[in-house]
Amino acid sequence: MTDANLTEADIGADLRAHERTYATFNRVVLFSILHIVLTLSCLALAFLGHAPVLAIMLGVGGTVALIAGFALSA
Repeated sequence: MTDANLTEADIGADLRAHERTYATFNRVVLFSILHIVLTLSCLALAFLGHAPVLAIMLGVGGTVALIAGFALSA
């Protein structure tokens, strides 16, 4: 389809699809950043804080909470 053949409905549908894709991408990036921060904080707690068991529990629990939070808010 060329640009000359696009109707207002096509442009509106393309815009809504683009906005959905952009919002989904933003959520994936936010999840990635939060998971990296969680992982780094758990590593710091384990190695610098000498609390490896607490770090593992926090890491597993935090990962499950992140996944559940992002899955339920979708």
